[in-house]
Amino acid sequence: MEIRRHALVIAVAVAAIASFARVAAAATSYTVGAPDGLWDMQTDYAEWVAARTFHPGDNITFTYSRELHDVVEVGKAGYDACSSANNVSAFRSGNDVISLTAVGTRYFLCGLTGHCDSGMKIRIDVAATTAGPTAAPPPTTSAAGNTVAGAGRGALLVAQALVGSMAFW
Repeated sequence: MEIRRHALVIAVAVAAIASFARVAAAATSYTVGAPDGLWDMQTDYAEWVAARTFHPGDNITFTYSRELHDVVEVGKAGYDACSSANNVSAFRSGNDVISLTAVGTRYFLCGLTGHCDSGMKIRIDVAATTAGPTAAPPPTTSAAGNTVAGAGRGALLVAQALVGSMAFW
């Protein structure tokens, strides 16, 4: 009986680790403008954004020549007017990684004169993640009568298979 409980605990732990790995792997990193361009004056950013969906936890990277460009995060008014005055933040490394931490809209532009007016600006809409439950699943009971809190049916099946195989040991 003790071996079965250990097997169940191991199975639940493996399922939990796999679940966390899926969540961590769900975050995506994007290089703005890639694969056909970078942060430059030739890329169609409206087209680039339209082909992607951004979620909290994702990262966007602006890659560019520091001598030719910069990245300025602005509000909607600054974006519409191509103005970097009253900016939220400014980046000048040439390889700026920005975390998208919350649902909402973020606005970025190149602050060098004329660049934004030439199309070097991007609006990033960060949408809520729809994958996976937001609350813990209800407890599940194994064939042996053990309650597995929040493990879900997949973990229960793995646990039952392990416990069943323990009978042959």
